[in-house]
Formats: sequence, C-alpha cells, structure tokens
Amino acid sequence: MSSRTVSRIVVLKGGTSAEREVSLVSGQACAAALRKKGYIVSEIDAGVDLAENLRDENPDIVFNALHGRFGEDGCVQGLLEWLGLRYTHSGVLASALAMDKAASKRVFAAAGIPVAESLIAAAVDVQAGHMMPRPYVVKPNNEGSSVGIYLVSAGDGPPQLGPEMPDEVMVESYVPGRELSVAVLDGKALSVTDIIVSDWYDYDAKYTEGGSEHIVPADLPADIFASCMDLAERAHKALGCVGLSRADFRWDEARGPAGLYILEVNTQPGMTATSLAPEQAAKCGMDFPSLCAALVEGAA
Repeated sequence: MSSRTVSRIVVLKGGTSAEREVSLVSGQACAAALRKKGYIVSEIDAGVDLAENLRDENPDIVFNALHGRFGEDGCVQGLLEWLGLRYTHSGVLASALAMDKAASKRVFAAAGIPVAESLIAAAVDVQAGHMMPRPYVVKPNNEGSSVGIYLVSAGDGPPQLGPEMPDEVMVESYVPGRELSVAVLDGKALSVTDIIVSDWYDYDAKYTEGGSEHIVPADLPADIFASCMDLAERAHKALGCVGLSRADFRWDEARGPAGLYILEVNTQPGMTATSLAPEQAAKCGMDFPSLCAALVEGAA
C-alpha cells in the first residue's frame, strides 16, 4: 500500500450513456482488481443520486470507470471537484476537450498532430446530400466506443441515420488502412496495438468475442511505430490528460508516414484485463491489478 495511505475506494460504473453496458463491465473488473491489491472497494452505479451516494461513502479515492457522456466529458469530473474528492483519470477540461471530437481535433492540429479533414453538420443535411467527397464517415461528435458510426463508400447514397444520432454530427474523410491504438500512462506511451477486423471496427467488433484481433506490439515499420508513440504522447499532453489515455490512429500504408492520422483520444479507455490499454500495460510488465492500483495512487 502507498505511503499516501489510500484504502477506501469507490468505483463509479454504469451511468446513463450509450456506453453503460461497457462501463458496467469495466467497473466490475476494476473493483475486483483493486480488492486483490488490498483496497476496501465499493461500487456505485452512477445515477441522479450520485452526489448523495458519494457523500455517504466518503471515499479516499474515486475510481472513474464510466464511459461516454456525463462520465467521460467533464460532467462527473466537475461534480467530484465540487465535492472535493480525489479521482482517477483526466480532469474537467481535458475530459471535455477529448470527448468533443471537433474541439480535440483543433487542439491536435495546433500541436502539429495530423488529423483527417472533417466538418460538423446538421444530421438532416447529411441525410439530404453528400457533405464531402466519398468515402467518408459520419459519427456523433461526442460519443465513444464506435457508437453510431456510418461509413459512406464510393457509389453510396447519403446515409440514413438512426435514432441514436444527435441533431449535429461529424462528417470525416475516411482514411483507409490499418487501425492502430496507443495507450499512454502518466505521459509515457506503452506500445502500439494493430487491431485486425474483417470489415469495420464498430461497436460489435470491439465488444463481441472474436470480433477483432489485437496484435501487440504491432508489426510496423520502425518509423511508423515511433511516430504513433510520439503522437500519442503529444496528444495526451496537448489535451492536458492525467493518468491513462488511449490514442486511436488510422494508417494508410500506401502513403507511408504521410498516411498516419490521429482519430481521437479516449480519456476513459476500456478497463478489463483484455482491453487495449491493459493489454499494452501487461506487455510492459504491469498486470491488471497493478495498473488499477497505479491509477489510484496517481489520482489528483
């Protein structure tokens, strides 16, 4: 146990976002891992009575295992600040910036980190006609876990968006090639994962058993591997992230180094032993309970 004598942990999980089910799995896994490390752990399914429940628990640290809106976009971070509670992962501003894809892309571009061309448009206009040359992707500006992503290929008509989509969406130029991901812990990149899928890395590919294969460390040219690591660290710093983050990239092999683009930074990456960030930590010699404990001990 740390000299900071942290002992009582509350793990926040669930919540009300589209990523509720993912968060429940992450929260349960993190709680179990922290108990293995000797912490006293309670779990809260974050709802409208969250502030009252936190006051009742009065924890030393709040472990934030929420995903999606309200838990990942600065909202719950603001509540925890108001209550004077230490918590894991990034703070209010970094969380808000990272969750807003358009805002984070402006930060990345200002830091010299390559981003794909994109625009924000009304969903009704996106369904009425093409907003940019095909192929392109349509996605919510402020959701994660590939919730509500539409790929519009050459020859396709305008996408007909489902009810899960907000009134305004991001339209982004499609970058062909490989899906790469880099976890950053306390400002240091861990490794690069090459995500192998048969079609599109959507919600089902991420969370269905056998939906994707992770190759870590990725078998990449040395310069591309190094660029991924460097860009992920720079993106983590540019947003002001704390603790653990994960940067996602697309790499068009045909264009070499010029074909590498950052898609987004996730300030609340999936947290089970087989999730992308914990997989990379394990390759660096840090097992899942130790990773969870490191996040607790580094909480601000």
